[in-house]
Amino acid sequence: MAPDSDRIKGQAKEAAGAATDDDELRREGKADQTAGKTKDKLKDAVDSVKDKLTGK
Repeated sequence: MAPDSDRIKGQAKEAAGAATDDDELRREGKADQTAGKTKDKLKDAVDSVKDKLTGK
């Protein structure tokens, strides 16, 4: 999944967990959001390395 979709899915799960008082669903939502943020940072790092290698 794309980082943005992970974050959006996580936000939806967290909101649904809050609405239904489901702590497990809230935790899953937070984990999905964190996964999306981590993927974003990794993608940025990979892009930076590619730019340095290609001289951009």
